[in-house]
Amino acid sequence: FRACTWVGSSLVNEDFELLSPEEGLIPNDCRVKLRVAKEYAKYSPTQQSVEETETSENFWNPHYTFTTRDIAAGTGDVAVLKDVLNDINIVPNPYYAYSEYESNKIDNRVKITNLPEQCTVTIYNVNGTLVRQYQKADPQTSLDWDLKNHKNIPIAGGVYIIHVDVPEAGEKILKWFGVMRPVDLDNF
Repeated sequence: FRACTWVGSSLVNEDFELLSPEEGLIPNDCRVKLRVAKEYAKYSPTQQSVEETETSENFWNPHYTFTTRDIAAGTGDVAVLKDVLNDINIVPNPYYAYSEYESNKIDNRVKITNLPEQCTVTIYNVNGTLVRQYQKADPQTSLDWDLKNHKNIPIAGGVYIIHVDVPEAGEKILKWFGVMRPVDLDNF
């Protein structure tokens, strides 16, 4: 494997400006650990000394480049947004009078997850009556439903239809079943 080496040294893109050492030098929190059996050393692909640096590239230090440009997150891609509609979900489903999202005995809460930045979430009962509607326009990827209707009255147990409308991408229909616990008025 004379022609094959592993390199753990990194170079900065010439268009990138570093911060001062007091400010952390590189503005990120990325850490890379490379564990190799052979230690880092200068290398010449031909039969010559690595001390002669006139004909060397990068002073005989290994030199590789890569980019994440093609795998980086993008914005405004409608085709990807349509594909992501399949990931929208409501949890827990079914809801048996308790979820991990609740903070106390009288809190009832479920989450609608994997939502895009902008969408309209409309909740109906099985009769088609509007229960609640949310206009979401923030970067958070989930929405908490407190299991109350638009008049802030707790819902009854049963089956509910959740309609998620994403502009320019489409819609997703979810079915949710919830069993509600009786209100405990003895602990007030």
